[in-house]
Amino acid sequence: MMEFKLQSEYTPGGDQPNAIAALTESINAGSRHQTLLVATGSGKTYTMAQVIARVQKPTLVIAHNKTLAAQLCGEFKEFFPDNAVEYFVSYYDYYQPEAYIPQSDTYIEKDSSINDEIDKLRHSATMSLFERRDVIIVASVSCIYGLGSPEEYRDLVLSLRKGMNIDRDQVLRKLVDIQYDRNDINFVRGKFRVRGDVVEIFPASYTERAVRVEFFGDEIDRIVEIDTLTGEILGERNHISVYPASHFATSREKLERAIVNIEAEAEERLAWLRTQNKLLEAQRLEQRTNFDIEMMQEMGYCSGIENYSRHITGRKPGEPPYTLLDFFPQDYLIIVDESHVTIPQIRGMYEGDRSRKAALVEHGFRLPSAFDNRPLMFPEFEERVRQIVYV
Repeated sequence: MMEFKLQSEYTPGGDQPNAIAALTESINAGSRHQTLLVATGSGKTYTMAQVIARVQKPTLVIAHNKTLAAQLCGEFKEFFPDNAVEYFVSYYDYYQPEAYIPQSDTYIEKDSSINDEIDKLRHSATMSLFERRDVIIVASVSCIYGLGSPEEYRDLVLSLRKGMNIDRDQVLRKLVDIQYDRNDINFVRGKFRVRGDVVEIFPASYTERAVRVEFFGDEIDRIVEIDTLTGEILGERNHISVYPASHFATSREKLERAIVNIEAEAEERLAWLRTQNKLLEAQRLEQRTNFDIEMMQEMGYCSGIENYSRHITGRKPGEPPYTLLDFFPQDYLIIVDESHVTIPQIRGMYEGDRSRKAALVEHGFRLPSAFDNRPLMFPEFEERVRQIVYV
């Protein structure tokens, strides 16, 4: 098992040795809440790194904005060069959420620009949590927003081994099921291409490396890692795990079950709208829901599929969504940086999301289940906290 190994030319000084020893002892004793009160510029990141190295627990560090999170991530990478230090923030460069303003009858369609590099880092973070324990994830409040089910994400992993008996077409179908697209010309992240008995896969969590799988009949003859730009072989592999290209990927059986539940909810909601003489709202909702269902049946996904996440993951109405916190093992540690700013931010996320969706649901743009695609409420966040240090 990999351990956290702190590498630094510094040694603790001033009040740091006492703070590090007290925090370590308190965490090892099982205390849930600790507070580290330090002045800016007095080595709080180094103190946090020392505590992580001593308690040896997978750690989530929450910062209140992307810039601070990136700075912390860079510092932790310097302290732990041999361990997995990951970055998990919102992947939108620009995000205009879907909204409706009843006063002026204005519908604002969702518009966004996804940063491909940050999306890659998010996939790298969740992959690391499944493969090792020496993981530090530096995140913004994006970590309390809904993701797909961690069990489903793990179950959909495509595992390939040298010498394995598997039909090439079966591998291709599995790749499509986990949201990879076939593209023989534009070979980028989340795509695969096929040339005879050779399948090349560009995993969602990689940047400049891809995987080439060579078949001999129905047997995997060779697995190599290649440079995506030059095609140079970087090394042979006996085994690879290909993780889904989307955190919302789901199996065909669960998707079909979700569609039945969405249809049932839509039928119930449409009947209610018609009894209230809201015929325009009923028409809107019927048109949109039928279009989304057809897209899911044909493509396996639709625009705004996250609004149906409750049905897809099989949760009950009002149940909290799965978040990054659910991907961690049971004994993880949370460190909240600048907690006087970050904690109020975590507390306020739910109400802002709820008020925007209320208008959409009331006027027939979304089903009521869209309310369950949300960030965690503060009491739900507290329930998921095993041990936490406020800095």
